[in-house]
Amino acid sequence: MKLAAFFLAMLAAMPAAAQSYRDRLPEDEVLYFLLPDRFENGDTANDRGGLKGDRLVTGFDPAAKGFYHGGDLKGLTKRLDYVEALGATAIWVGPIFKNKPVQGPKGQESAGYHGYWVTDFTMVDPHLGTDADFKALVDAAHARGIKVYMDIIVNHTADVIRYRECGDCTYRSRAEFPYGRKGGVAGAAINSGFAGDDIRTPENFAKLTRPDYAYTPFVPAAERQVKVPAWLNDPIYYHNRGNSTFAGESSTMGDFVGLDDVFTEHPRVIAGMIEIFGSWIDRFGIDGFRIDTARHVNPEFWAAFAPAMLERAKAKGIPNFHIFGEVADPDTSALARHTRVDKLPTVLDFAFARTVNAVSAGEVGTDKLAAVFAADPLYEGGEATARRLPTFLGNHDQGRAAFFIRKANPNASAEELLARDRLAHAMLLLLRGVPTIYSGDEQGFVGDGDDQNAREDMFASKVAVYNDNQLLGTARTNAVANFDTDHPLFREIATLAKLRRAHPALTRGRQIVRFAGDKPGLFAVSRFDPDSGAEILIAFNSSPQPWTGNVQVETGSTTFASLAGACPATAAAPGSVTLTLPAFGYAVCAAGKSQ
Repeated sequence: MKLAAFFLAMLAAMPAAAQSYRDRLPEDEVLYFLLPDRFENGDTANDRGGLKGDRLVTGFDPAAKGFYHGGDLKGLTKRLDYVEALGATAIWVGPIFKNKPVQGPKGQESAGYHGYWVTDFTMVDPHLGTDADFKALVDAAHARGIKVYMDIIVNHTADVIRYRECGDCTYRSRAEFPYGRKGGVAGAAINSGFAGDDIRTPENFAKLTRPDYAYTPFVPAAERQVKVPAWLNDPIYYHNRGNSTFAGESSTMGDFVGLDDVFTEHPRVIAGMIEIFGSWIDRFGIDGFRIDTARHVNPEFWAAFAPAMLERAKAKGIPNFHIFGEVADPDTSALARHTRVDKLPTVLDFAFARTVNAVSAGEVGTDKLAAVFAADPLYEGGEATARRLPTFLGNHDQGRAAFFIRKANPNASAEELLARDRLAHAMLLLLRGVPTIYSGDEQGFVGDGDDQNAREDMFASKVAVYNDNQLLGTARTNAVANFDTDHPLFREIATLAKLRRAHPALTRGRQIVRFAGDKPGLFAVSRFDPDSGAEILIAFNSSPQPWTGNVQVETGSTTFASLAGACPATAAAPGSVTLTLPAFGYAVCAAGKSQ
C-alpha cells in the first residue's frame, strides 16, 4: 500500500500536460516542424556522420546550403524549453533515417541532410545521432507533454538502382513496356503467368521474377547491400520504369527525380513497410506520422498501411495517433480525394496555405478563404476531418510565408510586412485545422524562395546566401543563433497558442463563416464550444485601411469579452455586433448572455 501511495503522489506531482498528452486529439495540437540538421548542433562529434574524407564523402559542409550543417537530435532535446515556450504541443521532426550521404550528377552533388534519401529505414542517421538519442528526445518531450511525430517515406529510397540503357531515363509506360515482355511489346516473353499489378495477391506477384520489362536495372557492387531491411536491395521491389513526369500512371510508378520508386503494389512491400514503421511505434512510442510524397503511392497501399499503423499505436497505448499525408496540391478536391479513395486519415492542407498567404499579402479577397472552408464537406468524415488537417503557411519545400508576402509587396515598409505576417499567423492559429509552425518563421525568417533557399539554420549559419537575408521584426541575421523568445512573432504565436489551448472552441469547435468579401478587408468566422455551444467570434482585416461595421452572431450572443483585440461589451442588436479593426488587425470575442 505504501508503494501504491507513493506512486499516486508522484503522479499527482507531475505536470498536467505530462499526465494528459495521450488524451489530446489531433485537433488539439500546435505543431512545430523542423529539419534536425538545421535546428541546433548538440554534438559536434557527429557532424560528419562517422565518415572520413571531404564533403563528397561525409556530406558535411556548413557553408553550403545543400550539405549537412551539424544539427542533431541532442541539439533539439537541448532546445525543448524553447519549443515549449512557443506553445507547441507536438514536434514534427524531419526524417531521421540513415540516408545516402551524398548523391547527384558530378559537379551537382548535394547531401541527404534533409532526410529523404533513405538507405536504412531501421536506424537514426549517424549525422543526427543515435537511436538512444532519439529515445532521449521522445522521453524528454513526453515528460513535458509534447508529442513527437516522425516524417516517413514509403514512395522511394535513395538513388541506388541504375539502368543499363541510360542514366537519366525517361518514363516507360505499362502499355508500351508490359510486365510480360523484356524491353517492350516486341521483346522476349518474361514473367509468365503474372496477371498485372492490379491483382495484388502473393500468388500473382510470385510470378513476377524479372524486373527488366522496361529497363535493365542493376545495383553497383559497392551498394548491393546498402539498404536495410535487406529485402529492399532486390530490384524486383521497385518499378524500374524511369523518371516520373508527375502525370498519369508515372505519378505513382516513376522514379521521383531519380530516386528509386518502390513497388508499393507488391504484397511483400506492403507487409515490409508495415513492419518497418510499426517498429518505430513499438520502440519509441511516437505519436504520429507525416507521410512524404503520399500522392505518388497507389491508393490501395495507404488503405492497408494507415489502419495497420493506427492499430499498432493503439496496442502501444497511443489512442490518438495522428497520420497526415503530403499531397502537394492546392486544389481541395484533390486533397479530399486522398482521404476518400486512399483512406488517409488526414492530409496537409495546401489549399489553406496558398489562400492564407494570398489573403494576408493582399493579393485576393477574403472570399477565397471562405471557398476553402466551404469545401470541407468533401473530406471523408466531412468537417470533423477538416478540423484535423494540419494547416501551415510555409515549409521546407515551397518556401516561407514572409517570402510570399514580401514578393507580393516589394515596396512595403518593414512594419507593414511584419503586420501582414502577424495577420497570417493569427489566421493559422485561430481558424480550423491543426496549426503547423515551420521553424524560423517565429524568428522572422524570410528566405530566398523554395527548397534549399528556405532551409536556413536556427543556430549561427555559415551560409552566405542565408546570412544576407533581411529578417522581419529584428535587426538580427542568420549569422547568429535565432532563439529569441522576445521576437514579436515568437510572442504573437506563443500568445495565440496559449489562447487556442485555453478554449476548446478554437480546437474542436465547428466553424461557420460570418463574412467574406471579394476584396481585401473583413473575414469573420464563429467557432463554437463543442460542449456548451458558446460562441467565439473571430474577425480579421486584410486591408491596409481600418474597418468598422456590423458582423452577424447568434441571437443569443448578447455580451462579449475580448480575448484578443478590441471587442464591444454588448451586441448592437439581436444577432449583430459592431466591430472596429485596425489595418491588418484581428479580434477574438467570446460571447455570453445577458443576465
